[in-house]
Amino acid sequence: MSLRVSADKDTGVAVVTLDRPHRLNAIDLETRDQLVDAWRSLRFDDSVRAVVLTGSGERAFCTGIDRDADVPQPNSPYMADDPLLRVGPKSNDLWKPVIAAVRGMACGGAFYLLGESEFVVADPDATFFDPHTTYGMVSAYESVLMAQRMPYGEVARMMLMGTAERMSARRAYEIGLVSELAAPGEALARATEAAAVIATQPAAGVQGTVRALWAAREAALAAGFAQAPHLIALGNLPDDRQAELFAGRRSDGFRLR
Repeated sequence: MSLRVSADKDTGVAVVTLDRPHRLNAIDLETRDQLVDAWRSLRFDDSVRAVVLTGSGERAFCTGIDRDADVPQPNSPYMADDPLLRVGPKSNDLWKPVIAAVRGMACGGAFYLLGESEFVVADPDATFFDPHTTYGMVSAYESVLMAQRMPYGEVARMMLMGTAERMSARRAYEIGLVSELAAPGEALARATEAAAVIATQPAAGVQGTVRALWAAREAALAAGFAQAPHLIALGNLPDDRQAELFAGRRSDGFRLR
């Protein structure tokens, strides 16, 4: 299993952990399916009233889709399949609050998960960036989700700078992407503490509030997502050229701000 789910019946908090540290918690199709199953299972577990989402290890929360994943595609620009489009809790009709605890890198497809979390708690070493443009891809769904969480100029800079720049946890906190900066190594503990407080509130009121908050965002997300497949089909480089750019990547050529 590449996903761990544990639940504390006393506090009402479940912790969902991406457990592929050797792949920087990148999501392959098996992990995607496990996430979908986990969100759907948590819908029916009344003993769980709040959820914490995190990644295993110190290097990364999640680095998006695993580049080695084989994602079959229909031979049509009108039917492109995005393997992470339904990977988040809201996409699976889970209206229990989800708090993300981020340590290390959160990039690319990680924004599908952060975009469907209520708020983010981060370690000081957390960094945020989107590599799409560097590798010849359109950042569409990720940009739409993050445009709901960050000022326009900040999300535009992140998406357009690609791998040349990473946003620090401090800067993410300053602009509101991160709600709390924890002490080193304490993001998971602080997120779990917050979830435990939320879990003490009457569940119907909490879940109704989560649903109301999401309703305020749904119209903009639906409009943006409707354009995304066409923009991706028009703007993405061919797969072999993307792979060539990815193979030539460097891990030390970025600026931290």
